[in-house]
Amino acid sequence: MGRSTLPLIIMMFVTSVLATAPTPCAADPRPVPVDQGSDWTRDKRDKFYALDQGSRIMPLSWIRALTLPDGSPFMKDSLRRYGFLPNDDPDMLPVGFTAAGEPRNAFIGLTCAACHTRQIEYSGTAYRIDGGPAMIDFQRFVSDLDIAVGRVLNDSRTFAHFANAVLGVAPTSADKGGLRQELDEWYYRYHILMSNALPKKRPWGAGRLDAIAMIFNRLAGLDLGPAPDLGPAPRHVIKENIKRAEAPARYPFLWNASLQHKTQWTGFVEGNETEPIQLLRNIGQVIGVFADFIPRKDAHSPGGINYWITNSAQVENLKALEKLTMSMGPPRWPWALDNVLADRGEDIFNHECSKGCHEIHNLRGDENLSDTPITPIWDTPIISIKELGTDFAELQLMQRSAFSGVLEGATVLGWPKLTRNDMALRILRYAVIGSLLTQQQHVPINPPFNNEVLRRAFVLPPDAGYEARVLQGVWAAAPYLHNGSVPTLAELLKPPDKRTASFKVGPAYDPAAVGLAVEQPHVRVTLKTTDCSDRGSGNSRCGHEYGTTLPDAKKRALLEYLKRL
Repeated sequence: MGRSTLPLIIMMFVTSVLATAPTPCAADPRPVPVDQGSDWTRDKRDKFYALDQGSRIMPLSWIRALTLPDGSPFMKDSLRRYGFLPNDDPDMLPVGFTAAGEPRNAFIGLTCAACHTRQIEYSGTAYRIDGGPAMIDFQRFVSDLDIAVGRVLNDSRTFAHFANAVLGVAPTSADKGGLRQELDEWYYRYHILMSNALPKKRPWGAGRLDAIAMIFNRLAGLDLGPAPDLGPAPRHVIKENIKRAEAPARYPFLWNASLQHKTQWTGFVEGNETEPIQLLRNIGQVIGVFADFIPRKDAHSPGGINYWITNSAQVENLKALEKLTMSMGPPRWPWALDNVLADRGEDIFNHECSKGCHEIHNLRGDENLSDTPITPIWDTPIISIKELGTDFAELQLMQRSAFSGVLEGATVLGWPKLTRNDMALRILRYAVIGSLLTQQQHVPINPPFNNEVLRRAFVLPPDAGYEARVLQGVWAAAPYLHNGSVPTLAELLKPPDKRTASFKVGPAYDPAAVGLAVEQPHVRVTLKTTDCSDRGSGNSRCGHEYGTTLPDAKKRALLEYLKRL
């Protein structure tokens, strides 16, 4: 969801992320669910995997009819070649994919589980971690989908096969003509987004996504343009607003996110548990994963814009998904622990390396968190980039501007009107707040919106930096740093110039190093990172030098403690 870093979503220079196609995985045994607390039940897990949040990628019949270059179905192997995970029922879509609408007219879409369900493998066993950062290669998935549809439109035999699969045997010429027109309109918008947004020389690779840039691109590039005077259907495209998405981030984990003061790596979204904040965050996320969203000028709507005339976001389901994730506890380490060593590591963490950044501190008071009758809010401070010394590409992305298109002159609650060329974050802010203000006219939001709540929504902190997340379950969140440039916690405890410059990305796990195993049998995806001379690359492994000067014995104790969180 929106804490994702939707997800959750520009640009910089040099580094190379090499991604070569993974080899097909051997059939996994049924994964073992890691203990995430008694409140996280099988029923809640199943709903989390498949509850429709409003994403509409394309008609389900289309993607089932698409083929790969070798003629095999695009949907073969439950999309495991991209890192998506199969459901227990082989007839179901992969984890995190939805089928919305009547069966004959259903649309395939994404829900937050696609990017926030983790599977790790160790000693022949697969372990399922709900809410964990996924190991999916999202760029390859969306790029291959673009190629598959383009092949249908440009090859007569492929189109004939596709039309028969979608329309049935012997479709009429009129039916085929209508299908081609619909497909062409879909492809025009999708292809212009992917061809201009996806990085070419340094793809994101597995486990990472520039979600913020892609949300900006989707909203400002595809949704805000005026309908054209000519053409079979409105396209609403502003091509100039689509920029290369070159500031990839690791998917954050979801457990305890509702308790944290801030979400999103740059802290521009609050983690406040109130319903309005949650909905604003999650509507922004669903816009980024292919919701139908075309706002239109309307003098009778708040601020002069109707944000709900075309808006597929499923508000009630977004509320339900939020409640589901509140039941999701941090995963417990599934193997043996040396608790004596972990106790020693806890003392080292508290006195020698944390500086208070990752401690659990309740902003509602110092009462015992287990006994308090009200939901706590944990402080997740924003640590300045000057102190952290990490990659700053995502921070520069947040300063991006865009043409506001149909939203030019729009306002919400009397705030300053959007200018012709405005901050992309401000455009997104008005779009999601305007959506909920319009929706509130039909479905009451509880508690209702007020200026104080909205004033804090989608606003960058005054000091540019990244949030210090609570570390519970951090053992299941490799690779590390916000941009996923460090494979293990053991590597993170090394000085930046000693950290590995490249590593394979996949599900194989190393319990000793706490993170990705050096060898990844099922995939051949290598991430190449940059050093401290290129901290704006989007892929720098530099910074976060806490604990790097500790002797090896203390580092081992610290790692044992981090496993226990």
